[in-house]
Order: sequence, then structure tokens, then C-alpha cells
Amino acid sequence: MQHADAVARLAADLVRLDSRSFVSNRAVADRIAAELEGFALERLDYADAAGVAKQVIVAHRGPPGGVALSGHMDTVPDTGWTDDPFSGRIDAEGVLHGLGAADMKGPLAACIVAARTLPAHLPATLLITTDEETTKMGARRIADHSALARQAAPRGIVVAEPTGMLPVRGHRSNIDFIAVAEGVQAHSSLGVGRNANWALIPFLVEMQALAERLRADASLHDAAYAPPFSDFNLVLDNHGAAMNVTVPKATARIKFRYSRSIDPSPIVAAVEAAAARAGVTLDVIRQGRPPETPADHPFIRAAEAATGHAAETRPFGTDASELQEIAPCVILGPDVMDTAHSPRERAHLARLAAAVPVFHRLMGG
Repeated sequence: MQHADAVARLAADLVRLDSRSFVSNRAVADRIAAELEGFALERLDYADAAGVAKQVIVAHRGPPGGVALSGHMDTVPDTGWTDDPFSGRIDAEGVLHGLGAADMKGPLAACIVAARTLPAHLPATLLITTDEETTKMGARRIADHSALARQAAPRGIVVAEPTGMLPVRGHRSNIDFIAVAEGVQAHSSLGVGRNANWALIPFLVEMQALAERLRADASLHDAAYAPPFSDFNLVLDNHGAAMNVTVPKATARIKFRYSRSIDPSPIVAAVEAAAARAGVTLDVIRQGRPPETPADHPFIRAAEAATGHAAETRPFGTDASELQEIAPCVILGPDVMDTAHSPRERAHLARLAAAVPVFHRLMGG
């Protein structure tokens, strides 16, 4: 299959480079930049909230006004892995194994090869982000600060998350709530400490009721999505406290995902009021509006024609929430999410290579 060797080589190289969201992605950015000879390159540096150095890349060749391809360099943590998560191993069946193989270093490699092999007289643009798995800060950096993206003036953006090459015209976006309760650390047997968990529990009781309401109240549902109810996912953190210590700090993190037809303001107000009643501090972190390109938009029609599939909606989120400020977005990428974010993550190289001519059709159209 044409392009298979180039995609396999680059995808394996990217998997072998550690770019979990809490470490720097500069090594991956350098490896990608080496693939883009003949492109105008813009490398935008920033530091994330923890002060870690990050970099995003915008690349362009040819006239303006084409279709841009976008992917992210970061991965989730290597939770649960017993094999080497950075092996980049390719087995006898042509399957690439490793952290980020599917989400989304494999699809990103397909984007880069597609842009590089497009005829030179056609516009080729790449918007390569990082921190997609956490804050979308890399995509935000491009949307806010990229002069090259403005010059390239893409008429549409393909965000190449793994969708099985089914075009996705809309998805949910999220608001993150971070609630923190403070205690006093001491040996738990002495009776002199104060456990932060007890202060957090009243807040969590209200959050459980809110989560149940989101599932049960049809007025908060969007029938265009499956599931129709908004995600309201809770993660708790005692920051390593031992069982014989009164917990000095307890953190509840809640990810609220909502679609464009849902007004998030009543949910935000309810969380803020519950935090105030419980006496816990609350940070509210918003990402961009849920992207939803109309079903009859010419770019969506073009994606349907290029793939032979009708456009769908999905419950997850992508960089399209930020990149939609540059141009209309469709989420369309090779392979599927069935092993992503797991210690069995893999990508089928034949599927990655087969995406290249589809990207060419969209970019050439």
C-alpha cells in the first residue's frame, strides 16, 4: 500500500518519544519538524500551568485557502502498562503497539505524510497541538497567536482523532470543576488533626444529586448525541495521604461535558452554590464552545463525499473546541478508540496508511 512504510516509520518513532501531558513535548516537536522540509514552519513555545515547556507547530506549503489537518502530540499517562509503553513495537500483523499509538500519534503520522505527499501546487497546512488530553492549551495557543495559520486561511480543518474514518461534525465540550477542602495534618490517633474529606463530603452529596439529575431530566438531554445526557465525571484525590494521617487536602475534580444545545450556566451556578455552602474553594476551567458544524455545510458535505459516510456527532471532546475559531472543523481520523487510554493501546498500520488518500481528496477538493 502506498505511503504505508512512511506512515509506519513516523508513527513508531513518535510513539517511542515520551510526550505524556505532564512532561515536555519538545522531542516530538523536533522529530515532526524534521519531516517538514519545504514547509514554512511556525513553532510556538509556551509553558503549561506547572511551568513545563511545551511547543506547538503550524506548517504550510503552497497557496492559502486549503483544508488543514490537525493532530496532537501529547498522550495520557501510562497508567496500568506492564509492557514498555514507549516500545513502538510493530507485530507480525502490522499492528503498532504503545502509548498514543491510536490517540493519536498514528493518525498524526498519517496527517504529516498526507501533507508532505500532496502535490506541491495544492495548499497543505498542518496545525499540530499538544495538551489536548488536558487543557486544550496548545490548540488555544494556535488559535490566539499563529500568524501562519491566519496567512494559510484554511477553509476547513480536519481534526484527525480516531473515528474509523467516519466524519464527525459536532461533539461535546467540557467545563472542569476543581473543588479543594483544607484540613490539618496530624497522626490520626491523637485527635488533634482535621480531615479535609469530612469538609468535602457535603459538597459531594450535592454533586451526586446533580449527576443523577443530568441523567434523569429530559430537559437537560440532547437527542442528537449518544448518550443523550451530559457527562459529569468525578475523580477524588487525597494527594498521597496515608491511612493513619488526617488528610490535609482533599480535591474533587469533575469533568462536565455538554453539547451546543445545552445551556451550561445553570449547572455551573449549582456547583458554585454547593461549593459555597460546603466552604470549599472552587476553580471553574472552561474550554471553547462545543463545536457543531451544520449538517448542510459544504465542508461537511465534502467530508461525506470523500469517505462515503454520513456525518455523525460524538460525546467526546477534541481540539476542535478551540480550532473552530480558525475555520469549520470535522473530526475524521483512522482507526478507532477501542484501546485508546488503556494499557493495550494499538493502531493498525494499514488503516493509518489508508487515510492518506482520503485526506488527499479533501485537501485537493
